[in-house]
Amino acid sequence: MPQLLPFAGLRPNPSIVGALDGVVCPPYDVITEDQRLQLLGRSPYNVVRVELPAGQYGQAAELLTTWKAAGVLTREQAPALYGYRMAYSAPDGQHRETVGVIGALVLEQPGHGILPHEHTTPRAKGDRLELLRATHANTSPIWCLCTEPGLTEAVGPPPSQPGAVATAVDDDGNSHGIWPLPGPATHAAVATVVAARPLLIADGHHRYETALSYWAECCRSGGQDPADAVAPTGAAAVMALVVELSERDVQIFGIHRVVSALPAGTDFLAVFRDGFELTPSHADGRALLDEMARQGAVGIVTPRGALLAKPCAGAPSARYELDSSRVDAALAKLPPHQLSYEHDVGAALAGVRSTGADAAIFCRPARVAQIAATAYGGEKMPPKTTFFWPKLRTGMVLRDW
Repeated sequence: MPQLLPFAGLRPNPSIVGALDGVVCPPYDVITEDQRLQLLGRSPYNVVRVELPAGQYGQAAELLTTWKAAGVLTREQAPALYGYRMAYSAPDGQHRETVGVIGALVLEQPGHGILPHEHTTPRAKGDRLELLRATHANTSPIWCLCTEPGLTEAVGPPPSQPGAVATAVDDDGNSHGIWPLPGPATHAAVATVVAARPLLIADGHHRYETALSYWAECCRSGGQDPADAVAPTGAAAVMALVVELSERDVQIFGIHRVVSALPAGTDFLAVFRDGFELTPSHADGRALLDEMARQGAVGIVTPRGALLAKPCAGAPSARYELDSSRVDAALAKLPPHQLSYEHDVGAALAGVRSTGADAAIFCRPARVAQIAATAYGGEKMPPKTTFFWPKLRTGMVLRDW
């Protein structure tokens, strides 16, 4: 069963770095090059210098060492679990909160205590592996989901004393707060809930796989078989945020598909006519997503207009009734083309209306029950099915060894 352990984290020293807003950053895989340059300009202490060092892994390691020696990053006096709270406005305008706990998650091969919930797209893992080799640190937590009730209550509310919660506001106006959880009793209560059932990886599949590869390297260099290694410290664990899998605690968006470079004369909609009922729609943007939810349909936008694609009665059912499964099965029938993914509705629409894409296909978000059923059924959702939001801030706490 999953083990989530306290660790003595490295945290930014506000007396040196100032407000945390200027020194934290998004996870590496959602940072564009333009954003990286903007983050570099915000502060000489912005953690993007370590999180995404543009291939300069040795320099990232040296900088991390310098920051620790100079007190830019200060170490927690004792090992701790950390409460983490994100407060934000949902698309419907409602105020929402996601509360979880950050700790050192002991590594194990996926399939028993740790379950991936969706397939991943091919991506070079060498970048994250080189960063681990150089820094011996986890710069950003992966995100895991706990299906055992009670985790939010075990973490408890943030402390109310002034300065007890370190806070940062991201570029979307979402608030992020972190604080050490008090004492062994709270740690034990959290650990008990986390260990009750397997955890699902929400965000960070590639980082988890890379952590496993690095741990195996470390074991082999020490003359040990990774299968026999049991020490739950150092490279044998990965920093992780664990959040209760409930409608209250997670905000899930769909990830949409943008199709480009189809051969001239391709009847794009033909692959959807077999299995879908197509009806025109005059909705646009957010209104299209709302109409999709009401109608139980996929949205399709081409240069000719918008359509709703509702599964026909009697059509083969998709596994767990996922839009991404149905859409990907349809797109697989197309001739060779380019496929990209967008969680942002406006960006997907711009692909069709401004940059010449052939179509944008909009998927409804997977529901909490679908995520749990897929993972516990021993299966995975298609790649790029879920987009968990808001994204955690890298740099609120780091874990090294």
